[in-house]
Amino acid sequence: MSHVLCGLAANSALPAELVDRLITVADADTAAGLAGREDLTRAQVRALVTRVPEIAVRLVHEGRLTEADIDPVAQPDAALALLGEGGGPPRWARLLAKDPDRARRERLAACPRLPADVVEALVADVDVPVVAEVASHAAREVTARLAAHPHAEVRRAVAANGSTPPALLAALLTGAGLPAARRCLVCDREEVPFVHDRECPRADCELPPGASCDGSHESTVLAVQEAALRNPATPAEAAAGFVDHPSALARWTLAARTDLPPRVSERLAADPVPGVREEVAANPAVDGALLRVLTGDPSHGVRRAVAHHPHVPLDVLVRVAGNTRIGPTLLPRIAVASPAEVEELARASDPAARMLLAQRRDLPARIRDALATDADAKVVKSVATDPGLSEGQLRAMVDRHGSRVVAKVAANPGAPAALLEEITRHGHAARKALREVARHPRATATALRACLVDEEGRRRAAGHPALPPPVLLELLDDADWQVVEAAAGNPSLPRAVMGDLINRLSPEAGSPLTHS
Repeated sequence: MSHVLCGLAANSALPAELVDRLITVADADTAAGLAGREDLTRAQVRALVTRVPEIAVRLVHEGRLTEADIDPVAQPDAALALLGEGGGPPRWARLLAKDPDRARRERLAACPRLPADVVEALVADVDVPVVAEVASHAAREVTARLAAHPHAEVRRAVAANGSTPPALLAALLTGAGLPAARRCLVCDREEVPFVHDRECPRADCELPPGASCDGSHESTVLAVQEAALRNPATPAEAAAGFVDHPSALARWTLAARTDLPPRVSERLAADPVPGVREEVAANPAVDGALLRVLTGDPSHGVRRAVAHHPHVPLDVLVRVAGNTRIGPTLLPRIAVASPAEVEELARASDPAARMLLAQRRDLPARIRDALATDADAKVVKSVATDPGLSEGQLRAMVDRHGSRVVAKVAANPGAPAALLEEITRHGHAARKALREVARHPRATATALRACLVDEEGRRRAAGHPALPPPVLLELLDDADWQVVEAAAGNPSLPRAVMGDLINRLSPEAGSPLTHS
């Protein structure tokens, strides 16, 4: 693998004749970069598939290959990809339904709009994973038949299918009215009773961690129930019966449903497992009263979910923000705050509330400017990337708060080139700022050179078009392969250098394929 050639393959400035040359020497890694180019001609696409046949699947998904370009016998994976996109003729599906490769038949079962006879052939397949895949995607008429399938894995797939009739989902959830499953993936492979080691050392083992069977297929039956609980088509009253289920994962799954009666949500809000309570706090159907209760939860994750809730009362949000690490993000409730609420937040005595407001980018100039001069550095950091701020305001932020805000100032899209250069000279605290400068469109060659001292800044700067060609040539021999690829993909790399690199590093030239 040549990281230089991989970088060149994605270089937007690579001329068409060098794209042609690179296609003729491409390996799988270089082909991946070439496949992402928007300027590939139809002839180049075909040439690339001829050189690296396995790239055809990606090109199908990206709309570069059509039915006319694919031979389903010679390129079955590409044919499957097109069927998966809803294309390809029915005869392809009939051909692939007989493919000896189980994995291909399994992928076929997930394709939309399959002919009825193909669906029937897949339902009758000898391999359970193929039948389960059919059950995951089939229409309700088919899922109605498969709900009583003797294999528990097929029932799990039926339970996850949104087309399954609600009455059958309820039956799968409780087992009422259905014959007991006779097999599962565990007893298919192991002598029961058996519990799969979560740290199983066998490389060829396909059983999920912790899977178990004592003859009742218990782990798969639980997976069926979890799938039904997750399925919005399952009747809420049937799902609500799992509020006290011994499985924490089942209760966790139940807590995400948006159709639960309030009494059920209240019970789940008192669950001993923090993850269940966190799921309740994130549930958009939960009301403000329950969110108030969860405000005092000892779990940081629960309180953080309350803060991110789209309908959390503003006073509750302010209270949570005071004792919970929210992070630099615009919260949904803040995004829809009314003008009166914006004024209230701007005057809040708690800087955490002002910091939340400062994440908005549609604030009145008067409020934005007040936040930009806030005494608290965390508030200033939050507003520092607002594109409406002037150069003078950005400089004043740096002068007043220094290293605490320079990275955010550097990330401001309006930061002028001269200020970016000054930020790179800010000293030991400029590391994070260097990474922002390195990807800033206004960064100068001087600023970018300064960014090379930081590992991540070096990777970003190597791809910046303002980096001078002599520096790019040095970076092509860097010890970090990510720097090498970025430098080779830099559109400022001279064309003559591009051509020389392809000629020198191509396999036909006898040069090594690694370049690090």
